[in-house]
Amino acid sequence: MRLGIDLGGTKIAAVVLDDAGVMVWQRREASPRGSYDATVAALAALVEAAERDLGVTCTVGVGIPGAISPATGLVKNANSTWLNGRRLREDLADRLRREVRFANDANCLAISEATDGAAAGADVVFGVILGTGTGGGVVVRGRGITGANAIAGEWGHNPLPWPDDDERPGRRCYCGQHGCLETFLSGPGITADHEAHGGASLKSEAIFEQAAAGDAAAGATLARWEQRLAKALATIINVLDPDVIVVGGGLSAIDRIYTDVPSLWGPWIFSDQVSTRLVRARHGDASGVRGAAWLWPI
Repeated sequence: MRLGIDLGGTKIAAVVLDDAGVMVWQRREASPRGSYDATVAALAALVEAAERDLGVTCTVGVGIPGAISPATGLVKNANSTWLNGRRLREDLADRLRREVRFANDANCLAISEATDGAAAGADVVFGVILGTGTGGGVVVRGRGITGANAIAGEWGHNPLPWPDDDERPGRRCYCGQHGCLETFLSGPGITADHEAHGGASLKSEAIFEQAAAGDAAAGATLARWEQRLAKALATIINVLDPDVIVVGGGLSAIDRIYTDVPSLWGPWIFSDQVSTRLVRARHGDASGVRGAAWLWPI
């Protein structure tokens, strides 16, 4: 059986899948924020609990909000910053006494949805996470693409394309640059944009609820976000030309984006027509953790 773990900044989710992809065990708990040692211990404890409950030894795959550097073997680019510069792959493998496979959490989303989700059967899939952060992952003919530098799909740390004058240079990102897509498209980015245009300090969910209720300021914030998302995805289509773009993360629940954004992205796509489909992740919050389990193929 395959055990997958989605290591997030606020929660750790774990599932076990059988060979047919049926979930036979699952658990979720809070992440030990700020403590690397406690994080390794929590990951190991979840594996031990699953194997004790099921009476089997599992393969283990882990999705992380960053990547394992091919150059050093250390975690890099994680917005859960206490993981950066640490030997997570080796430390967890030593603790469990077996090989553990790691991938970026957005790659796990894309693998899950390309395997048995909303993009099943598609040749080229781009997976998007829109939530506290903004990430992306690439799957080609069922295989997740890591890249020479382990940054394939790191869409959130490119600049906003075709910016308006008031969008330059953009807010400073935790990566050190200004104007990254993450600073515009993430939940915190939406909050900051709403405030910058005179709105109250609200979480993105509340802003979108107000927009649905007819609030003009919230509606304008949502419209700006959709246009930025359309421009950003247009660059992906121009470079990768995917069959399907699958959206996961907390902001994927906004129904209107699946019609609004494709209706907006045309002017920035270098094609006479656009066949790429924009769809919501079929497995929802479970996409990332299921993709981590699928890091071990049948």
